[in-house]
Amino acid sequence: MANFETHEHDVLVIGAGGAGLRAAIEASAKGLSVGLVCKSLLGKAHTVMAEGGVAAALGNVDSADGWETHFRDTMMGGKMLNNWRMAQLHAQEAPERVRELERWGAVFDRTKNGKILQRAFGGHTYKRLCHVGDRTGLEMIRTLQDQGVHQGIKVYMECAITKLFKDGDKIAGAFGYWREDGRYVLFKAKAVVLATGGVGRSFPITSNSWEYTGDGQGLAYEVGADLIDMEFVQFHPTGMVWPPGVKGLLVTEAVRGEGGILRNNKGERFMWKYLPEDRRNEYAADEEEAKRWVDAAMRGEKTNDRRPPELSTRDNVARAIYTEVKEGRGSPHGGVFLDISYQDSERVKKKLPSMYHQFKELADVDITAGPMEVGPTMHYIMGGIRVDADTAGTRVPGLFAAGEVAGGMHGSNRLGGNSLSDLIVFGQRAGAGAAEYAKKLGAQPKINDSDVNSAVDELEAPFKRANGLNPYDVQTKMHEIMSKYVGIFREEGDLKQGISELDALQVDVDNVKATGTKLFNPGWHLCLNLKTMQIASLSIAKAALLRKESRGAHSRLDFPNTEASFGKFNYSTSLDGGKMSLKELPLSEMPEDLKKLFAKKEPAHA
Repeated sequence: MANFETHEHDVLVIGAGGAGLRAAIEASAKGLSVGLVCKSLLGKAHTVMAEGGVAAALGNVDSADGWETHFRDTMMGGKMLNNWRMAQLHAQEAPERVRELERWGAVFDRTKNGKILQRAFGGHTYKRLCHVGDRTGLEMIRTLQDQGVHQGIKVYMECAITKLFKDGDKIAGAFGYWREDGRYVLFKAKAVVLATGGVGRSFPITSNSWEYTGDGQGLAYEVGADLIDMEFVQFHPTGMVWPPGVKGLLVTEAVRGEGGILRNNKGERFMWKYLPEDRRNEYAADEEEAKRWVDAAMRGEKTNDRRPPELSTRDNVARAIYTEVKEGRGSPHGGVFLDISYQDSERVKKKLPSMYHQFKELADVDITAGPMEVGPTMHYIMGGIRVDADTAGTRVPGLFAAGEVAGGMHGSNRLGGNSLSDLIVFGQRAGAGAAEYAKKLGAQPKINDSDVNSAVDELEAPFKRANGLNPYDVQTKMHEIMSKYVGIFREEGDLKQGISELDALQVDVDNVKATGTKLFNPGWHLCLNLKTMQIASLSIAKAALLRKESRGAHSRLDFPNTEASFGKFNYSTSLDGGKMSLKELPLSEMPEDLKKLFAKKEPAHA
């Protein structure tokens, strides 16, 4: 038996972003022992990159807003493939979760009468995003961390989890190692909440940081949970494209929400060409109307003018930019121009301080004096672990999931700002669900010594392969496959080739080697991360092949239309007999009172 330390908790939360922190706070508030594990340092969660705001129908700026409109916007943004119950709970509970943050000390921007200020974002009918300049996620993390630390939650930083354990059919704990020196650690727990975020590192250009290697998706998949909607990968339309060292770094949608204009190398404002036919009436018909909307927004006033075309949904804007570049109308470094320099420089610095400093320090560009160069970057995955809407529980007893690692809430495309409200709504529900389960369970489940030994062997294996492969070479191959065959636009021949090459890559993933010691060894870490990255990549490619239509963030060149027949189910991915299996999972029937909301017509205030 290898040496390892052991910790025991009622609830173990893996991931310390917004969802993980909110889950830990909820479980702790119910009197349970809670452990919070984070792969990096506390405070470095991906949540801090969500800059534009948190979506909640407070109605502080547009009084006509309400949860019904937010629900409808979310469902329509997801092309009706969302788990309707998750979208309903999210819209109904987001306002209270935001007010809760305010009570806990979050400092939001304010209206003239002291209420939380809200801004416009793509796909939202009303000004709905509560914000703190363009640093909203950072303020949320600060607030949640303060609340959690004061509750006495035990935090385990720079700890990577590589295996979940079960006692029979139910969760029993987790195993991992300290990233600093490779010491092993066992966590015994009655319930586990996964809040590990997304899968962005499977792609070469991404806004996601190094932590996003599909850990939670892979861990859940291996113990019997299923994944849904993995074909729906959101490419944020605006990431930095220059210099190379920061390529993919996020340029918040708040730039467009504050009036930023997209132009190609001919100076054309091109987004009007790409507006969806069924939603054209929501956007300004010409530059004059768009200008009136921006002018009113800058004065903090309401207007009946329609929103600028730059505030179309993310999937549509990303495809538009991709097409402009591909057809030769791109910027010098392979993007397009995003310009907010026509506005007062002090207003830009006040409203977008992070963006001002980011471009000034990293690209030597003053966004108050000229345009930025931006292009699509893999940003978010709508798919993830399938969960129950009310409890956030998976089909594995004792295993819960919340945040980006969980699927269903956003359907085929997520609206900007819904990620932050998703974190706190379902983080709270996951914490409550895990706490209730743990209380009812009673005795701590048992973990077999043989399972622990197997987990240790898996961690040791890369050091024992004398003729193994360099993990960075294998990662490069994966990036090339995903970029070439499973990108913004997809086609059957490409997807089949991508799947074939990913299947072949599995041999390489299983034979990577690590050299040196376990002390500060990123090569060893990558050897272990490639396993979950491979699971995520294959799941995305296989689901994308089966969905023979274009819907939301999934665009098929060979099937460009959205087909009603494919709007009746999700694709579910699971481990069956040691192999990846996909099947259709029928959508549940939406209640009549919710169906009626889609027959209601409203003016597109913004």
